[in-house]
Amino acid sequence: MNAKYVKEFVAYPDVTIMLVLLAPLMGYTFFHLLSYGTWIAFGIGMATYGISEYVIHRFLFHMKTPENPFLLKVIKRLHFDHHAYPDDLKLLFLPIWFSLPGFAIFSTICYFITNNFTLTIAYLAGIVLYFMIYEWKHYVAHRPIQPRTAFGKKIKKVHLWHHFKNENYWFGVTHTSIDKTFGTYKDQKLVEKSETAKNLEKRA
Repeated sequence: MNAKYVKEFVAYPDVTIMLVLLAPLMGYTFFHLLSYGTWIAFGIGMATYGISEYVIHRFLFHMKTPENPFLLKVIKRLHFDHHAYPDDLKLLFLPIWFSLPGFAIFSTICYFITNNFTLTIAYLAGIVLYFMIYEWKHYVAHRPIQPRTAFGKKIKKVHLWHHFKNENYWFGVTHTSIDKTFGTYKDQKLVEKSETAKNLEKRA
């Protein structure tokens, strides 16, 4: 792995902020690992983002083009412009003004369910850790980086199909399990090339 790409990833402001947030969350969780509840909450947190990765990408980021100018501006920044300029680093990472409120909502729900601060922190640590895995996998998919594992190479290839073959398939970035479950994973040879893969605003 070329060190310059790791440095570029870590040094990006939105990523840096998330890593700074992740450090104390992981540190606090580490001191409670003797509890099975901590492991369970942490795992559920990771699963939460693993699922929401697909749901948010498919149903929010690929929403019908809004008529409201403000909403259009927001969704363009969140995803539409990323399809238009898939290699633009400024559009590659999710902005913290979107991610942090989402994490706060998930954490609040967890606290109301468990009424337990330690479990909530472990849950949030799982979410943020998986989010950083998502950001890294997404970064690798769009940078001239060759993944080392067969799974990594496959994930990168599948994500690029989403961008350059057809935007209606392959919504997973770190995995393909939910795509396969809901029928949005197809053999790319059987999928027609979409004329709007790079211009989501122009979809019918």
